[in-house]
Order: sequence, then C-alpha cells, then structure tokens
Amino acid sequence: MTTLVFGFVLIGLLVALVLLGMQIAYALFGVAFLGIWLIRDNIGLAFRMLELTAYSGIADYLFATIPLFVLMGLLVSVSNVGRDTFEVAEELLRRMICGLGVATVAANTIFAAVTGVSIASAAVFTRVAVPEMVRHGYRPAFSAGTVAGSSVLGMLIPPSLLLIIYGVLAEVSIGGMFIAGVVPGLMLAGGFVAMLVCVTLLFPRFVLTDPDSARERRLDRDFERMPLRVMIGKLIPILLLVLLVLGGLYTGFFTPTEAGGIGAFGALLIALSRRSLDRHKLWQVMKQTGVISVSILLLLIAASFYSRMLAIAGLPNAIAGLVTDSGFGPLGFIFFYAAIILLMGMILDSTSILLIMVPIATPIAQGMGIDLMHFGIVTVLAVEIGLLTPPFGISVFTVHNTLNDPDVSVEQIFAATLPFIGVMLLVLVIVALVPSTVTVFL
Repeated sequence: MTTLVFGFVLIGLLVALVLLGMQIAYALFGVAFLGIWLIRDNIGLAFRMLELTAYSGIADYLFATIPLFVLMGLLVSVSNVGRDTFEVAEELLRRMICGLGVATVAANTIFAAVTGVSIASAAVFTRVAVPEMVRHGYRPAFSAGTVAGSSVLGMLIPPSLLLIIYGVLAEVSIGGMFIAGVVPGLMLAGGFVAMLVCVTLLFPRFVLTDPDSARERRLDRDFERMPLRVMIGKLIPILLLVLLVLGGLYTGFFTPTEAGGIGAFGALLIALSRRSLDRHKLWQVMKQTGVISVSILLLLIAASFYSRMLAIAGLPNAIAGLVTDSGFGPLGFIFFYAAIILLMGMILDSTSILLIMVPIATPIAQGMGIDLMHFGIVTVLAVEIGLLTPPFGISVFTVHNTLNDPDVSVEQIFAATLPFIGVMLLVLVIVALVPSTVTVFL
C-alpha cells in the first residue's frame, strides 16, 4: 500500500470513528498518532510529534481570543440583551409584512455581533421570539424555523468562533477573517428579510394561521407604543459593545485578542449594571467559559497533530496534483469542495467538518492561487448550512429542545428552514463567484 493510499484510508478511518460516536478530538489524536507511527515505522517519532504539537499548537498569544470572546458571549446572554434587542426590533417593524420574522432576523444580526455562537442565538430567541410570534398569529413551526434559520448568522457575522477556528487552522489573520465576514453576513441577513417578505406574500398560510386577522392586527394603529427613551435605553448597551469591539478591531486600534478582552470587560459591566449577575450566575458563566474554551483548544491541538500527519503522508500535494490533472480550475475546485462540505454537514457537526477538511483543502486552494480568506468565508457558509440540514441540524434540535412543545415536531422545523437554506445556497454561490464581496474591506 502506497503512502497516498494509506493517507486516504486514515481519512476514511477518521470519518468512520466520528460517525460511530467517538469524540472528534480523540479520533483526530488517534488517527494522527497511528498514521505517523505506521508511515515512518517509528512510534518514538509519533510520541515526540505529539509532545511538540501539544505545546506549540496553542502557545501563541492569539489563542487567548477564544476564551475572551466566549466569555463575552455568555455574559451578554446572561444580561438579557437578546430579549431587549428583539423587543425594539418588534416595535420598529410591527407594521411590516412578516414584521416579527424580520424582527427576529434583525435581532439575531445584532446579537451575532457580540456572541459568535449560533447555538446561543438559537436558545435565546427560541425563548424570546417564538412565544411572541405565536401570540401574533404566526404558525409555531414557522416561528421556530425562523429562529433556527436566522441563528446561523452568529457563525458568519464577526466575532465568530468558526471564523477564529478557520483562521487558526489556515494560518490567516483572525482580524482579517472578521472583516471578510461582514459583507457576506449582511448579504445573508438581507436575503433572509427579502425571503420572509416574499414567502408571506406568496404563501401566507405557510407563515400565518389566519392571514386575514394577522393583516388586520398588523394595520391596527391602536396599540401602545414603546417610548423612544425606552427603546434607546434597551439598545444602547449592545450598540456600545458592538461599536467598542468591532470598531476598535476594524480601525486597527485593537488586536483580536485585545478586542476580546475589552469586549468581555464591557459585557461584564453591562451584566453588573443590569443586576443580572449574582455569584451563582457568575460561577456558571466562568465554568461554561472554561469548558467551551478548553474543548476548542483541545480540538485545535488535535487538528494541528492531524495536519502534521497529512503532511508526512504527502496527502495535500497528492490531492492537489489529482485536482490539477482532473481539469478543475480554482472556481471548479471551490464548488466541488463546497459540495463535499454540504454532504458532510448532513452527518457531522460544524467544528468536526472544519477540523477534518481545512488542513487538507487550504494547501490545495493556496497552490491554486485562491485567496484563503475568500476560501474561508465560502467554507463557513457551506458549514453553516449543515446547522439546518437533517439528520444532524444542531440549530434545529437546539430550538426544538428549548421550545419543548409536543405540537411542534423536528420535521416541521426542518421544513420551515428550507427557505433559509435556499437563501444560504444563493449567497454561497454569489460569494464564490464574486470574491470582492469578501475582500472589499481588506
């Protein structure tokens, strides 16, 4: 068996172990160790490379970005900022067609700019938006699907944990990835809004239980308006935090790590000022931050070890040769790669896909002259779609479990997210065809 064939066998073994239920970190460590040992016939070399990777894999100061942004997101979630953002969006968009659906997308867009985790958005807005949408005549399944569909914005609009992980794996600037994600993220949010309005106009009973009464309620002027002073008070904390973190990052005043520290401190001040953080909640936030951060950092060490095994096997160069010989140009390779990720998204979670695919694909993309930041946004967009596709669809399951409504099945929520998947596929194609959508601010 040649080294190349053996490398492909190891990748197949890795995917099989993950599908059988082994945690992705252990699968990466095990396959990488076995691969180095057998390829070089030297178990001592495998141990030495593991030791070297464990230290150098996360020794960089840049990796402090991860726990700091995780802490900021958790503190913002505890502060009920998501609820306030939705209430203001609901007030401003009350008279718009599918106003509460659009309000959910708008609130998710703003909330994504300070959390970076789709699952957090899904959990927060399931509790906040779904009951309000149902009360105003929206179908429960559509309401849950709208929350699940719009929650994926947290993975693209910076700061995003997926963008950070990709930046580390591909060895590109995390600050640059954040900037690259702005326009595609806004395109996605705008596409969701346009889709919600069109679906409501064309298929009102897919959205509303009683379209006629919903229209009367929407046009009714006899409702108590939220005072402007109250709206400003609800929005100021999150807008200041977004301006502080992203403004400082994009102007170059902060490095990504410094922006994470400033953001976490700002989120702490917001939580304290709202008196939403007692000793018990603070301990829970710190514990969750530690668990999430250590899990991600362990995954990154495992991915680095796996990348070294692939390099020893010569797999990236060999695959690059196969791609070149097959006649794929850069654009053809991007679409082929995106299709593989979409298929993997049906059976694996987002982080696992990145950890398996990025070490293989980025050397090939770089060799073909593809900008790695453009490639990264295409990657994250394709991975995001997996959050909504069955049978895995973690955002859908998060909404379903948080909602805990026996009348709303998982299948109904999956069906309600199909229009969102359509918009995401369209944005993916546009971004792949027009690299300037990513590089416009770089």
